Amino acid sequence: MARTAPRKRSLAERFPPSEPCTCAVCVGYCARPGWWTVEEAARALEAGYGGRMMLEMAPDHSFGVLAPAFRGNEVDFARQQFAGNGCSFLKDERCELFGTGLQPLECRHVHHADPESGARVHAALERDWNTPAGRALVVRWSKETGFWERLKR
Repeated sequence: MARTAPRKRSLAERFPPSEPCTCAVCVGYCARPGWWTVEEAARALEAGYGGRMMLEMAPDHSFGVLAPAFRGNEVDFARQQFAGNGCSFLKDERCELFGTGLQPLECRHVHHADPESGARVHAALERDWNTPAGRALVVRWSKETGFWERLKR
């Protein structure tokens, strides 16, 4: 009898949501927008949030990641000068995406109880974006938001 390979667990299964928390450490994580999976970012784009995203590039420029934008850094490359502004979805120390099904995986998972998990989930998300599907979504976002046209100028 042939053995079937075990089903590969999704990133959401590998990194389940943490308990909601409003402590200074957890709210502090919101200063740096967390990353969606490629699939989550596609749903956020379809929900009309493309104008509140920014493009973070890998250090070697081999791929990009669509992330919630720093305030003032919408529809642009992620720029250090805006990093201190915090996430555009953070309002009154609460995430506007909480409970909508559109909160980024990294935001749902990272928690003060397990700070080392942040590096693991971030690395897994990098691999998720460094794919044909990730590249295609960046191109789609670039066209839909006008980012692509601005680059051509």
